[in-house]
Amino acid sequence: MRCEVVTAARTAMDSDDADDSDGADRTKGEHGTHGERAPGAPGASEVVGEDAAAGAPPPRPLLRAALALYLDLHAHPELSGHEHRTADLLAAWLTEHGCRVTRAVGGGHGLVGVLRNGPGPTVLLRTELDALPVTEATGLPYASTTPGVMHACGHDLHIAAAAGAVALLAADRDSWRGTVLVVGQPAEETLSGARSMLEDGRLYERFGTPDAALAQHAAPLPAGTVAHAPGGAPLMAGSIAADVTLYGRGGHAATPHLTVDPVLMAAATVLGLQSVVARETAPAEQAVLTVGSVRAGERGNITPDTAELSLTARAFTESALDRLLAAATRVVRAQAAAAGAPREPELTVTARSPALLPGPALTAAVRRAHEASLGAGRVLDAAPATATEDFPHFGAGGVATAYGFLGTTGGWRGRGARAGGGPVPPNHAPGFAPDVRTALPAGVTAMAAAARQVLDPGPGGGGPVGRDTGPGGGEAGS
Repeated sequence: MRCEVVTAARTAMDSDDADDSDGADRTKGEHGTHGERAPGAPGASEVVGEDAAAGAPPPRPLLRAALALYLDLHAHPELSGHEHRTADLLAAWLTEHGCRVTRAVGGGHGLVGVLRNGPGPTVLLRTELDALPVTEATGLPYASTTPGVMHACGHDLHIAAAAGAVALLAADRDSWRGTVLVVGQPAEETLSGARSMLEDGRLYERFGTPDAALAQHAAPLPAGTVAHAPGGAPLMAGSIAADVTLYGRGGHAATPHLTVDPVLMAAATVLGLQSVVARETAPAEQAVLTVGSVRAGERGNITPDTAELSLTARAFTESALDRLLAAATRVVRAQAAAAGAPREPELTVTARSPALLPGPALTAAVRRAHEASLGAGRVLDAAPATATEDFPHFGAGGVATAYGFLGTTGGWRGRGARAGGGPVPPNHAPGFAPDVRTALPAGVTAMAAAARQVLDPGPGGGGPVGRDTGPGGGEAGS
């Protein structure tokens, strides 16, 4: 598949060379047949640099290299805690562009690249490395070659965009001063990687506390757009992940009266948990409780001894999360007691992450930079999402943060959904397929422009989008 990935990238590049006006449309990322052009799919040139207010798009050689990186990453996804090849690729890219790279930060495959360019502020650019246990069903020529594993959340796009932004900054050192920290974070999907790097890896002790931390995430918005939360509003929910073990008494399926059935206990527990949000949460308060995994037994004629559940609770305040956890614990215990379980159930919190509240002043400055570099029409308002992230941990100790959504839905897919052709496959779905040829240039430009809002301008005059010095621009130094 390595050869197929390189071939896909090279064919895309050749198309660009043959016809600059629409070669970027002939992407291999949105459709199932190699070289097919999607009806109405926007090209990279339509997203970056076309707007009268927008800056120049990233150079084509840089975009070609970033696209090749993306295709390689997408074809070779790795689960949380196993991101060795992904980390190798990112480390090699960062080293090539002048970063000093440190591996195994916090154990596992966390890495940090440091690009120093004289005295000045430090900006942290975070990207995630891990994929999901999802079987890909996109039909793409560069689809996952790892059975049961897929980049279904866009982390491959995040890596390629951050890598491209670093290459832009490294190639234009006269325009800025300061230090860029690139954090390749493993295990984001398990909400454990950020804390591991910060606590076990002593990230800020070893590499310095940054003046600001930046990140972006793929979202089902029009490709080529970015979106920010209005000032002071949350962007993502906080969450609690928990595993539950229910204990029964196994036996023969023909003698249910001699058993305590944990399968029935699990079914009743799943149904009971649905009442936590429906009847114990105020209608005006956003909350979600989902049981995403149920495991019990091996054969239909054997009652097992145990059943296991995995659940997540999501809300926008710590007090709401605490209430959801307390209610879920009560339901689990009550169902076990009602079934006559021989042992108390076990509920173990495996991960917890706070709500994502980007800093309002830095967010405002980054938004203005995005309007200047992408065009005001490409910068949208984002409603709070009940998805969750562990990026908020990088704001520990008062580090300013900015975080935005990166649109991934191609125009032809959006029009098809509106015409009744079915919804666009979202993040975590087997059919999730970003319009990479449009989203990637915007992602590279957006990340580089955001970094420049934190870094000092250099003797070259601050580059395409200089650091904001107006109202709110000072948060990055707080």
